[in-house]
Amino acid sequence: MGIPAILRRKNSHVDSRAWADLFPRNLGISSKRIDPLIVGITLALSLGGLVMVFSASGVMAENKFTNSTYYLQRQIVWMVLGFGLLLVGSLIDYGQWKRWVPLIVVGCVAGLLLVLGIGPQINGARRWLAFGFFSIQPTEMAKLAVVLYLAAFLSNPQRRVTDWQRGFLPPVAIVGLICGLIVVEPDLGSTVVISLVLVGMMYLAGARVRHLAYLGLPMVVGLISLIWMSPERWERMTTFMNPFEDREGAGYQLVQSILALENGGVFGVGLGQGKQKLLYLPEGHTDFVLALVGEELGLIGTSGLLALFAILVFKGFRVAALAPDLFGRYLALGITLLLGIQALINAGVVSGMLPTKGLTLPLVSYGGSSLLVTMLAIGILLSIARQGRAGP
Repeated sequence: MGIPAILRRKNSHVDSRAWADLFPRNLGISSKRIDPLIVGITLALSLGGLVMVFSASGVMAENKFTNSTYYLQRQIVWMVLGFGLLLVGSLIDYGQWKRWVPLIVVGCVAGLLLVLGIGPQINGARRWLAFGFFSIQPTEMAKLAVVLYLAAFLSNPQRRVTDWQRGFLPPVAIVGLICGLIVVEPDLGSTVVISLVLVGMMYLAGARVRHLAYLGLPMVVGLISLIWMSPERWERMTTFMNPFEDREGAGYQLVQSILALENGGVFGVGLGQGKQKLLYLPEGHTDFVLALVGEELGLIGTSGLLALFAILVFKGFRVAALAPDLFGRYLALGITLLLGIQALINAGVVSGMLPTKGLTLPLVSYGGSSLLVTMLAIGILLSIARQGRAGP
């Protein structure tokens, strides 16, 4: 192959379309421009999250590591890497991921088995694989792996989702296996998210309602059984009904979250002026970062942040509607459902509308694995948008 056109140009002005020639053609690099609104929302949420992570974790980091910027520094590194993945995901033709689905699913199952075997036990759970100075959470990668698998399966014209044996049961079995491994960690919150994404994608693909009902019944029974058999989960469920009855025990975290939102009122106490981060609210920089947003930025700040998620979800569905093929459509739907469901559950937990679960707020909470996977997923969504059909 000859020298790329961009390198042969003599003048200083470079046609942006020529940049595609710098990449291998088998990667299917698209030269269309990236959707500015999706990128802008992603940038706003991640930078806003960076500010809130520092505000929420500064006192704890100083107390634990004698370095108030400890968590901030690590989050900056993850964010830079995340935007690198977003760029790569947006440049590569999303159709290439369909080829890699079998390898991705096998790698996902292997990672989940590995974490159960050699993962360090932290707070009674095995969810991380440690590699020197950093660790990864295979469960976060499993979420995107499930979306990729379902998109590939549902877009196969030989797999009719209305067929109980050939089109409905196979994806349920594969996703059920992955969810079973995640439950053993244990991580019930991520299992719920993946299960809801499964139901949502199957429904949008045209699955029969009665088949979904057959699936929903054992899912509900299994969920209740898992809660009943675990004293900790049962305590969370009963405390959720009235956390103030045990405000110094099982209801402590939820009570502190509710107090943070109450203290913030409409306009908030001011950025950096929150009190709950002074070692009152556990996990204030991770699962409950939205509570600190509510305290320091008030109802207005919280509503603005959630509005960004709402716009991102709307854009995701629009990208799905204009996708050029079924794989792109189901992939965009799955990514959008994954982001929207997890954000919705996190907001419900922080506000006391749902029982406490260990789920981060995408792009905003502290956590490398969650941030990297979310950025990659948004990059793939951008790739679909780049190749989408024009619409009104």
